[in-house]
Amino acid sequence: MNRTNLVLLVVLLGTMMSAIDTTIVILALPTIVQSLHSNLFTIIWVILLYILIVAVMTTQLGRLGDSYGRSRIYNLGFLVFTVGSAMCGAAPTDIFLIASRGLQAVGASMMQANGGAIIADHYPPNMRGRAYGYTSIGWNVGAILGIVLGGIITTFVGWRYIFYINVPIGIAAVVMGLRILQDKERIKRRVDVGGVVLLATSLALISYGASDIAGEGVTLLNSSFTGIGVALLFPFALLELRVPNPTIDFRAFKNRVLTSSLLASFMQSTGYLATAFILIMYLQGVRGLSPFSASLLLVPGYVLASLVAPWTGRLADRIGARIPATIGILLMMVAAFIYSTLTINTSYATIVLATVVGGVGSSLFYPANNSAVMANASRGFYGGVSGILRTLSNMGTLLSYVLAITVASLAIPRAVAFEVFLGTSNLVGGIGVKFLAGVHAAFLISIGILAVGAVLSAVRGKENRQAEPSQSQVVPQSLNK
Repeated sequence: MNRTNLVLLVVLLGTMMSAIDTTIVILALPTIVQSLHSNLFTIIWVILLYILIVAVMTTQLGRLGDSYGRSRIYNLGFLVFTVGSAMCGAAPTDIFLIASRGLQAVGASMMQANGGAIIADHYPPNMRGRAYGYTSIGWNVGAILGIVLGGIITTFVGWRYIFYINVPIGIAAVVMGLRILQDKERIKRRVDVGGVVLLATSLALISYGASDIAGEGVTLLNSSFTGIGVALLFPFALLELRVPNPTIDFRAFKNRVLTSSLLASFMQSTGYLATAFILIMYLQGVRGLSPFSASLLLVPGYVLASLVAPWTGRLADRIGARIPATIGILLMMVAAFIYSTLTINTSYATIVLATVVGGVGSSLFYPANNSAVMANASRGFYGGVSGILRTLSNMGTLLSYVLAITVASLAIPRAVAFEVFLGTSNLVGGIGVKFLAGVHAAFLISIGILAVGAVLSAVRGKENRQAEPSQSQVVPQSLNK
């Protein structure tokens, strides 16, 4: 295996580990609640804190990669992620577990922010789609392993080992990364501390306020939290236009293809990434399946997506991102529409069909869109642009989660909604029908958001895959100093 393929293998390992931890933790939450003598409202922050940190830190850590070496930051991220995983497994209390997940999220942010840039460093523009297609395989395989291993390890070994399993893999990946990954060039830039603080505060307030509205209804306190969080986005935007190295560089959005690709990623994440979350709530709460059985229905979609992703990546290399990425979002809309028609008697075959349609859509969108972003970033700013892509995608994931839990659970108490999600309670009778109405509303909103993403994808134009763009095409001259 040549060095370029070994580089891809290291990045794929990081992607796979992140995917495993996304699905494996969800299935173990009920057991963790009981083992640590905690409660649902505290343990749910094992998910929320992880998403918040990754959403906020990816851009700045991508910028650190530009400054101090993408491979160096990526390898350090693997090490931090591995240490955080070991601490999660050894957690004596719920608070210690949540804090350890925060450390794990920092490591994941370092890997996510620089993984795409490392691929762009080692692959020419006309071959990146295929490379990103293989990283999509890593994500889908990781998600499948998370589903399967989560049920097996939690049931037969113990929940702590869902974190311990990362340790030997992480150690091996760090050793491989130190020997294989090499940096191309570095550009020194400062970290936007003010922007990070404002964005983190804004997203945290929006998340908490919106989640509280889900079950408690609108109160002065939760509406104030949400309103303040939204209001903070305005000073954040003003600050980002003035600082030399912003968390989100709005000045880099002058490139049409880059702008449309980044915003399409944000809308796709916001509209679709909570689909599995809502579907599991439906399968557990309305249909009465166990978390493990419910999650297994998602496996066919992930499997097919893994098989199709390399082909779709090569397709994007040949014809550009616009057509395959747009078709991908349209297929996700079809899947969301099928989900919006779910009843208490919908056949499981229909649900599997929807997961397959959505899986193919994902495998069309991700490799094409990611390669379009990097094709329109100058080499010296791969880390920063990769970080922006991950930040917007993770912000979309967080908003998708908040939107899903808010809309789907407005008709039932908050405590019941969380218990359903964790598989500790089933809904029957009239309350189940009400919850199903909330599920339908959530998927219809998802379709609307995805429609905006499809338009953005369709109007992006055709990117150049044959040559690197000059820095003036993507990054203002003031940022090159």
